[in-house]
Formats: sequence, C-alpha cells, structure tokens
Amino acid sequence: MRTISRWFQRNLLRIYALIAFTYLLIPVIYTIAFSFNNGGRSNLVWKSFTFDNWLNPCGAPQVCEALGNSIKIGFLATLFSTILGTMIAFAIGRHKFKGRSTTNLMIFLPMATPEIVLGASLLSLFLTLKVNPGFWPTVVAHVVFCISFVVVTVKARIASLDPRLEQAAMDLYANEFQTFRRVTLPLVAPGIAAAALLAFSLSFDDFIITNFNSGTMTTFPKFVYVSAARGIPPQANVIGSAMFIIALSIVILGQIVGRKRAVK
Repeated sequence: MRTISRWFQRNLLRIYALIAFTYLLIPVIYTIAFSFNNGGRSNLVWKSFTFDNWLNPCGAPQVCEALGNSIKIGFLATLFSTILGTMIAFAIGRHKFKGRSTTNLMIFLPMATPEIVLGASLLSLFLTLKVNPGFWPTVVAHVVFCISFVVVTVKARIASLDPRLEQAAMDLYANEFQTFRRVTLPLVAPGIAAAALLAFSLSFDDFIITNFNSGTMTTFPKFVYVSAARGIPPQANVIGSAMFIIALSIVILGQIVGRKRAVK
C-alpha cells in the first residue's frame, strides 16, 4: 500500500494533467471520428466507416457557402483588428498621453461585456444608423471585440522588449523609422502573429454576435447551430476536423521555428 501511495504522490500532477487533457479532447475526438461516419443527413448515430465525407466536404447543402462566409469575415476582421490593435498597443505601451489610463480601461470593456449584450447593442446601433444586418455589419462587429484581444496580446509583447536594443540601434546612427523596421518590428512580430491567429479563431468561432448582426447570411457556426436539431452533417465534422488540424499544425510549426531560432 505504501508503494502505491508513494507512486500516486509522485505522479499526481501527471494524472490530473491526463484527466484534464482527456476531458478537453473528447469533443475533438468525437468530431474527428464522426467525420468518417456514413450517416447521411443525420449524423447522430454511428453507422459505418467511409472516406466519402473527406473526398466531398461540400456534399451537405450550404456548408461550403457558410464556410466561405466565415473565412472572409474572419480574414477581414483579423486584418482590421490586427492593424488597429497593434497601433493602439504601441500607443499605450510606449507613449504617455492624456487619457491613457482611461483608454487602457476602455480596451477591456469588449472583453468584459457579455457577448449577448454586445451583439444586441451593435444591432441596435446599426438599426439606428439605418444599416441592415449582413456581411459588413458582421465584419465591423467582429472587429469591435477582436481589437481588445489584439491589444492585450501585442501590448504584453511590447512590455517584454529590452529598450536597450533600440537604444543601441540609434547609437549606430539608425533613425527612428529604421530602428522600428529593423529592430522593434521583428521583435514584436511573434506577438502580432499570435494576436492575428487569436483574432481569426475568435471571429471564425463566434456565434452570438454573428447571429445578431448577420441577418440572412449564414456562417459556419450558424450552419452548425441550425443543423444540430436534426444531426450535424458529417461534412461539418470534416471542416471542423480540418480546421483543428490546420491550427494544431501552425502551433507546432511555430514551436519548431522558435526552437531553431533559440538554438542559433
């Protein structure tokens, strides 16, 4: 008994980690498994194994159209929020100005506001301005809540920079623009890339704000929600699995590149 007790004490953290990862990965494993299910329109019960769903991911009606809308909205929201959020992060992190603390507080409001409140408020704003819900209102709504995450991520990267590197560049007769382009920007680039990936994932995954502001346009989360009552088609599982694999590959690739740079 003492041997078993000591083994549990030594491996308790590993056991907790294994349970946590298992709990987190169960939905992912289910999604991947049922992407190979020959379930037809209803994908609630396992019937037989097939590769047809992966060979024809657009087999379900409107699934690829919804995916295309989500990708376009995610790309535009990521582009605008990354540019604006990075500029705001540099302004807050590097400059002192009147209202800086208030601006810093305001940045966190979209993160702290419940999505249903934010979505309804944006819809009311668009209707007041006589703008019909649709593609561009959804893009604007996504930019609003993505900017906060971009600012927080990039600002953390800026705060970790060593100012002596920029001072050394200026000592070597580099002007402010050259210092920013050759020293500051490459050092902040990993934070900007991480913020962009986070913004895209949040935009692609969003349902509540999108449901308020998209009108009749269908995005991938809305398609999954509408299809859930009769069984999510296996093609949706294929797309979800593919997005997970792509995201995981990007993270692994980033880790490999980071380790190689650290070794050099």
